[in-house]
Amino acid sequence: MSVAEERLERLHELARDAASDGDDDLARRYVRRARRLAERNRLPLPRRFKRFTCDRCDAYLIPGRNARVRTRNGHLVITCDCGEHARYPYDG
Repeated sequence: MSVAEERLERLHELARDAASDGDDDLARRYVRRARRLAERNRLPLPRRFKRFTCDRCDAYLIPGRNARVRTRNGHLVITCDCGEHARYPYDG
């Protein structure tokens, strides 16, 4: 694991903790920093990080608090408070 990948993991933990404590601005800063780090090092964002962040406003999503989660015809629809939708397939 490279230094950049370790830093991405740490930023994910920090964003999750900040969002759960209610500090949304700090969580958003961590998400933006992680995205920029991944771009600079040409790394993909980890799947669990990508699924819990909004692509439009960079918010760290917590279902029930700032995100709505629904199932529709074989895919999961996650809607952020800003209105951005993300759809992920699932078997079920």
